[in-house]
Amino acid sequence: MREVPLSAVKEDLPRHLREAEDEAIVITRQGRPAGVLIGFKSEAEWLEYRLEHDPPFRRLIERARRELRRLTR
Repeated sequence: MREVPLSAVKEDLPRHLREAEDEAIVITRQGRPAGVLIGFKSEAEWLEYRLEHDPPFRRLIERARRELRRLTR
């Protein structure tokens, strides 16, 4: 993960998005972390990211895991 100032991201967002496909970029404002730019090489990567970070989906998975553990005891 590397850091890039917000001013540089504003100047060339397309380039930074392409670079973010391989490595997340921490965007800094006045030298402090302000956000993260994450790129996706494909729609499948985007969908996987969405599922991994979707709270209702994560709760559903955790509930299913608990049920599976209960059934296999």
